[in-house]
Amino acid sequence: MTSRRILLKGTVFGGAAALLPAAASASGDGSILRLPAPVGPYPVGMQTVHLTDPSRTDPWVGGVRELMLTVLYPARSVRGFSRAPQLTPAEAREFAGLAPYIRPGLPEPGTVDWGAVLTHGYMDAPPLPGRRPVLVYSPGGGDSRTLGTTLAEDLASHGRVVVLVDHPGDASQVELPTGMRTTVLIGPPDPATFRTMVDTRIGDLRLVLDRLGDLPLAPVVDSCRIGMYGHSAGGTAAVYAARRDRRVGAVANLEGYLDLHPTPAGLDRPLLLFRTDGFDGAARIASSWASLPGHRRLLPDANHWAFTDYGSFVPRLRTSGLVTATARNALVGPGDPAVTLAEVRRRVGTFFARHLE
Repeated sequence: MTSRRILLKGTVFGGAAALLPAAASASGDGSILRLPAPVGPYPVGMQTVHLTDPSRTDPWVGGVRELMLTVLYPARSVRGFSRAPQLTPAEAREFAGLAPYIRPGLPEPGTVDWGAVLTHGYMDAPPLPGRRPVLVYSPGGGDSRTLGTTLAEDLASHGRVVVLVDHPGDASQVELPTGMRTTVLIGPPDPATFRTMVDTRIGDLRLVLDRLGDLPLAPVVDSCRIGMYGHSAGGTAAVYAARRDRRVGAVANLEGYLDLHPTPAGLDRPLLLFRTDGFDGAARIASSWASLPGHRRLLPDANHWAFTDYGSFVPRLRTSGLVTATARNALVGPGDPAVTLAEVRRRVGTFFARHLE
């Protein structure tokens, strides 16, 4: 009998059923790990962009600061274009080895073919004409930009341009034209490291805003309608970056602490403060958000990484016997992943629709 502990390559599936990854199947030598499909009316195009900032020195390795971006957008047509993998082959190899150390409870190396996961974005498909609001995303500490794919694809399928930003140094892995960068983090960051992470991310986000007009998709970007959103440390960075940047019209913070000094009390733009009911940092979250005006929302039966692609992957891995129930609950919570995903999409999408469109 072939082992079900190897997740092999397969095609992604569409339609409403894609909100929940399929149950274990006897397809080939194992079951298939899939990303949920976006539900908006437009197909999604995708481009990758490399940026450098000669004015800044990388705080982790020295030299010029480099970034990698994934830009998602509503496409005019995807006929003849290929669907993009979530990770490059080199990134998939690195992530397979790092995953159980970055997120304890994830499968050991050799048990998941992370390189087989396809996105629903079509590389370099032509964009749908028209000026679109742009949303810039910063991932959680230790996560790469690719783990924000599911929400970003859905936002793009509803008519926005979405820019996923990698932050080399604290991201698990980033393949740059100059080589592979892996995380410097070993366990949770101490206060000084966390501050360096957030300050570096703020600089990265400002660089992206400065370069929006230079992107290949600049003709379809409406620079007067810019939003930022981020998860965990990315939510922290998004709020602090927007605090002093009037270009940002609305910010969504997905469970990021807001207790750096100074506090972002001066933010006078619409703010979504979205958290789970299972996060063990809830007391610090509540305290750091207490003085801020904003739209407060609670994601029930969920834990911290339910806002990311782990929200779909981890329950699927649990079904396949690769993740324990304890690990599942600690990572994404016990809730129905389709219900959780729909709620995240609805809350974030509605927030930006109300305040940018």
